[in-house]
Amino acid sequence: MSDTKVISLSELQEHTKKDNLYVLLHGKVYSVSKFIDEHPGGDEVILAEAGKDATEAFEDVGHSDEARDILKDLLVGSFEEGSALPTKTASSPNLSAPVAQTASNASYFLPLAALAGYFAWRFYSSA
Repeated sequence: MSDTKVISLSELQEHTKKDNLYVLLHGKVYSVSKFIDEHPGGDEVILAEAGKDATEAFEDVGHSDEARDILKDLLVGSFEEGSALPTKTASSPNLSAPVAQTASNASYFLPLAALAGYFAWRFYSSA
């Protein structure tokens, strides 16, 4: 396919179904519908990136050269310059992760501290 077609944000967001799915990677738009069932990571990971820039998720996984070669045949065009992409909402749930981790750590630390205090009290009171 030619790289001359320009895809707008609204057009990218129209192609978010499994049978009609566009993915944005490095400023280029790819139609991955034909490949989605063959994707080694499953279709959920691709569907989760529908309608937004999937570059970070794609690079975080560390795709092979073979995966990058497959993309060449799936190219639809370039993403419209200046189009504002939706801000990531994934950062919001991550804000609760440290709180949950802290609460989890406290649930182990407090009983252990109480147990250590008990044994210290027994040791010093018997001496």
